[in-house]
Amino acid sequence: MDPFRRELTDQSIEKVLEVIELFRRLDSEVPGQVIACFLYIASHNDCHKQALEEDLYLAVASSSRSTDYLKKTNRLGQKGLDLIKKEVDPTNKRRVTLSLTPKGERLANDIKKILYD
Repeated sequence: MDPFRRELTDQSIEKVLEVIELFRRLDSEVPGQVIACFLYIASHNDCHKQALEEDLYLAVASSSRSTDYLKKTNRLGQKGLDLIKKEVDPTNKRRVTLSLTPKGERLANDIKKILYD
């Protein structure tokens, strides 16, 4: 077999690779858990962080790190991806809501174009 063969054998899987590459253009070392959190938030826009933790089986610390990665700045003040907003829920100050920023909405739309157009 030719080691340089690049024959496409599954277009559906290639689309998933294209989606992952969208994230890698934003940050070449983006962790898979961060991608999963973004996809959860994009599919449950304006959700509670606790719901994300329960549905993705994440520890509170893991979900905090991953969602901070997706914010404009992380808890250390470093630049994040600016794809989501984390805000205190006005109806319950102990809860945090997660929603897409305009940049996050554009990325979600780009993902849908890749997968469904």
